[in-house]
Amino acid sequence: MRVVIAEDLFLLRDGLTRMLEAHGLQITSAVDNGSDLLSAIREDQPDVAIVDVRLPPTFTDEGLRAALTARKEQPGLPILVLSQYVEQLYARELLAGGTGGIGYLLKDRVFDSAQFVDAVRRVAGGGTAMDPEVISRLLARNSGNNAITTLSPREREVLALMAEGRSNAAIAQRLVITERAVAKHTASIFTKLDLQPSDDDNRRVLAVLAYLGD
Repeated sequence: MRVVIAEDLFLLRDGLTRMLEAHGLQITSAVDNGSDLLSAIREDQPDVAIVDVRLPPTFTDEGLRAALTARKEQPGLPILVLSQYVEQLYARELLAGGTGGIGYLLKDRVFDSAQFVDAVRRVAGGGTAMDPEVISRLLARNSGNNAITTLSPREREVLALMAEGRSNAAIAQRLVITERAVAKHTASIFTKLDLQPSDDDNRRVLAVLAYLGD
């Protein structure tokens, strides 16, 4: 798997590079600014880009702006945002495309290398990996999708855990219910959100994007 990293802090950039390489991922470029990120994505054609939102020179939104530009040029390009902050507007912009391959993790809440690498792989594969804090902040400002409001409290719980990238087994364990019950809730969610029968992984992503992006 080919990865581009954009992180302005040398120690973190180098640490990410070493950690991912130790897990068998290929780092094609590791840059410290938005301009170089965009160039690297165009040249390297990576499977996923790991991007800090705030990069030089202004440390506002250069990283994400470059990632969004690249995603317009390469629709569906998997992007994993790794930030210190929950940037609600930026997260919504990222979700607005309506396609999978989206992640948003907070730097100070990543505690395990294997879980982080799993999140990178999941996003590269077209899935989602959202930190629970990001989810709660986004939902706090959700304007209210009519279809989403039809979900039961339990279905919302299941969908929130889907957004974190959890499997049915992991959701069942977290909610202390059976996998069969999770499957029923998932099927109900797909029906209420009018997600037509297709690949279930794709429908999970579409459900998550509907949930977070309204």
